[in-house]
Amino acid sequence: MSPKYKRVLIKLSGEALAGPQGHGLDENVISRVVEQIKKVHDMGVEIALVIGGGNFWRGRQGKQMDRATADHMGMLATVMNSLAMMDALEQRGIPTRVQTALIMTSVAEPYILRKALHHFEKGRIVIMACGTGNPYCSTDTAAAQRACEIQANVLLMAKNIDGIYDSDPHTNKAAKKYEHINYIDVIKNGIKAMDYTAATMCMENDIPVLAFGLDEKDCLIKAVCGEKLGTVIDNKKI
Repeated sequence: MSPKYKRVLIKLSGEALAGPQGHGLDENVISRVVEQIKKVHDMGVEIALVIGGGNFWRGRQGKQMDRATADHMGMLATVMNSLAMMDALEQRGIPTRVQTALIMTSVAEPYILRKALHHFEKGRIVIMACGTGNPYCSTDTAAAQRACEIQANVLLMAKNIDGIYDSDPHTNKAAKKYEHINYIDVIKNGIKAMDYTAATMCMENDIPVLAFGLDEKDCLIKAVCGEKLGTVIDNKKI
């Protein structure tokens, strides 16, 4: 197998890393993800990661809380996931750096684009934490923004569901899965594939998104190698 892409940004949902328990971190899930990332890294692919924090905290949990405070707590949750992933990667001999949009130099580097690009040149994986550093922005938006900044060839969104559907497949057994959909239709039809800010950003910068389930065997390897998987979102007309 050979890679289709030279540089990728992988967005991992926090919930997917929690495994069947639904919260915290599942070491078996992390181990499976890391083994795949190692194989992709060994192919010479440059890898950035953005990890959500929903397995520890979601901003909407703080219903009686100031929104900005709740969102900043969510950003801190992404740091916990990022440090755990960095440790797991480095235990397997993969040089990794965590960069944060909020300054916390005791545990990670500040996010600096040129420094991130330098890490790619040195063969390091870069994990980008704390979202955009701003409240009212999801980690989907952060992933889209970072993908644009580093000029990734594709944004890979590994979720706890195997693609994009026209309705919730958990509540509607007749839900239709899309193999391909363009950004205009995602926005126009209100399809909950990713938040609309992220979709618009990827659309305007012509960065394709591949949304797929993290549970599928070798899903990251298949995604990087261009195999049929999940749902493709791009600017092409169907």
